[in-house]
This record gives sequence, C-alpha cells and structure tokens, in this order.
Amino acid sequence: MPGQASGAAAPAHDQVRGWLLDLQRRIVERLESLDGGRFLVDDWSRPAGGGGRSRVIEDATVFERGGVLFSHVAGDALPASATASRPMVAGRRFEAMGVSLVLHPRNPHVPTVHMNVRFFIAHADGGEPAVWWFGGGMDLTPFYPVEEDVVHFHRTCRDALAPFGPQWHRRFKRWCDDYFFLKHRGEARGVGGIFFDDLAEPDFDGAFALTRSVGEAFLDAYVPIVERNHDRGWTDEQRAFQLYRRGRYVEFNLIYDRGTLFGLQSGGRAESILVSMPPLARWAYDWTPEPDSPEAALTERFLVPREWV
Repeated sequence: MPGQASGAAAPAHDQVRGWLLDLQRRIVERLESLDGGRFLVDDWSRPAGGGGRSRVIEDATVFERGGVLFSHVAGDALPASATASRPMVAGRRFEAMGVSLVLHPRNPHVPTVHMNVRFFIAHADGGEPAVWWFGGGMDLTPFYPVEEDVVHFHRTCRDALAPFGPQWHRRFKRWCDDYFFLKHRGEARGVGGIFFDDLAEPDFDGAFALTRSVGEAFLDAYVPIVERNHDRGWTDEQRAFQLYRRGRYVEFNLIYDRGTLFGLQSGGRAESILVSMPPLARWAYDWTPEPDSPEAALTERFLVPREWV
C-alpha cells in the first residue's frame, strides 16, 4: 500500500531524483559502448509542470531504436490511470519521477527489453499527509529465445530482490506474468521478469533501497544476452517474424500499459512516451507458425509462465 509522509513532500525527494538521473547516465554510457552509436540528448519541459531528459538512439549497429528516458512531472490532479487502485488520492496535486527504457535491437536473436523505476507523490490536501509509493520492474521479450538467456535474466531479477526477503521475487514475478499479458490474444507479451507498484514497505528507506536494487540490476540482466547474440546471422524469414511479434508489443503498449496511459492522460510529451514503440512492425491476418518450428516454440515453450529459477 502507498505510504504516508508528514509535510508536503516525501522524505529524500532530491535523493530519488539524483539517483534516477545518475542511473540514466550510466545505462546510456554502457549501451553506447555496446553499440558504438550515440544516444541523442533531448531536454524538454512541460507547460503544466516539470520536464525531463530523453536519451534516444535510432538506426544504430545493435539497436534499431532505444529510449532511456528520465522525467519529473507535476500536475494539479492525478490522472485516472494512477488513482484506479488509490481512490483516496484522487484529485490531489502530484509529482511523478522515473527512468523508463525500451530497447528494440535490430537482430531477431536479441530480445527486446523494458525496464522502469518510478516514484510518485500525492501531495497533502486539506491537512492530510502526503502519500508516496515506488514502482518498477523489468521484462524480456525474445523472438528466438535461448533458454540460458531467459534463465540468466530471471536469476538476475531474483538476486536483485534476495537481500530484501524471498517473498518479493515470488510476488513480483507473478505480478509481471499477470501484468504483461495480452488478454485479447490470450498470450504473454514475453518471458516476464519482475513488476511491482504501490511499494511503501517497510518504510521509505526500505522501499527506495529495493527500487534502487532493481534499477542497478538492469545492465547485469541484459547486457550479457546482447553480447552473446548480436553477431548471430539471421534470415529474411526471421526478420519478418520479429516484426510480426513486435506488433504484439505495440498492441500491449497502446491498450494496457500503465506508463503509456499515465503519460498521455497527464498531458505528457507524446514524442517521449511513444519512443517505446518499435520503428518497424507488421501484422499478418490469422497467421500461424509451422508445427515444430522455432517460431512455434516461442509460444508453446516460452510464452507460458513457468519457474525459470
């Protein structure tokens, strides 16, 4: 459940912002060394309050598109996407800050990945205390998955949460499996990872420490997978399948994703919000893979929730 703080702001407000900006910087530097290309820097402000720094790479060697985005926005009332499970803070002034990234590699053998860490404050109203909470997670969306890579990703997620107690990985993995699911398709978006929201336990310092551990684990979870696979050759058929599966990614982001909905509902910057979309995707009517093919294995073996570690 969300936590409460006395006064108009949550504790260590500036500390969270400083860590988020540093995390963005370090992730971009590592990804640039991996790709060889450069992320452009796009600083922006929001008329309703706040702004951000978008770091974007396109048409590079490894990453066909990638965005590593920092935002710190404010508004007079939390949008519906943030108050559906928190009616007690509806109508309050708010601040929201976070780092969110999506990477769409060019090679079909390298998975798409998403990660975000975020902090919300619903400010005091009528003498009531401010309410705050953390959220975040990361998930992997492969097209031609390698079991070793999937296990590595899940093991790194588990290890990031282990210092805080074994209950967190079980809970956050299940939450991720449930959340990143296309109900209209009856299938998972990818192979999962971890996802959490409304985190205020046991207190501010504890919730912030757990969130930091998740954000700091991202590079260890993902970079080795890229390094093992980005030089593998691919065929036109594999590229076509990658674009077909990217269509599912687009469907999820536009229909279900809370971050996308929050950004659009709160008057966020559409260019930064929608950089999470792949540069190319395709849809094919009623297409099904050949039996016993690698494409069939994706849905039959990998897009089924299971205990990977």
